[in-house]
Amino acid sequence: MKKKTLVIGASANPARYSNMAIKKLKSKQQPIVALGLREGEVDGVKIENEKIIFPDIDTVTLYVGPRNQPEYYEYIVALSPKRVIFNPGTENPELYRILKDNNIEFENACTLVMLGTNQY
Repeated sequence: MKKKTLVIGASANPARYSNMAIKKLKSKQQPIVALGLREGEVDGVKIENEKIIFPDIDTVTLYVGPRNQPEYYEYIVALSPKRVIFNPGTENPELYRILKDNNIEFENACTLVMLGTNQY
C-alpha cells in the first residue's frame, strides 16, 4: 500500500539516516516529500526548507532530535498525518502527548528497519 511520507530532518548527505530512508522509500515506490534545514535533492526527491502544508500525508518520519522538535509541533498537527514515526534518538514524550491529543498515531521505530522487513 502506498503511504505518502514526509521525512522531517532530510539531508542530502548520504551518510545521514534520513538520506538512506528517502532512498529506501523510493526503492519501495512510496511517494515521498522531504523537509530539511537546507534545500537539496536525494534521488530526485527535492528537500524543501520551508514548512509546506503537503496534502495527503500518511506518515511523518522524524530525523530531528527532541530539542529541535518544538518548532515542528504545530506543523505536524496541521498536516493531520495518520502516524508519526520516531526514529532512534527522536523519542519525545511532550510530542507524544500533543499527537495523542490530536488523535494522531505514533510509534518508536526505525523507518529503515520497517521498510527492510516489510512492516512499513
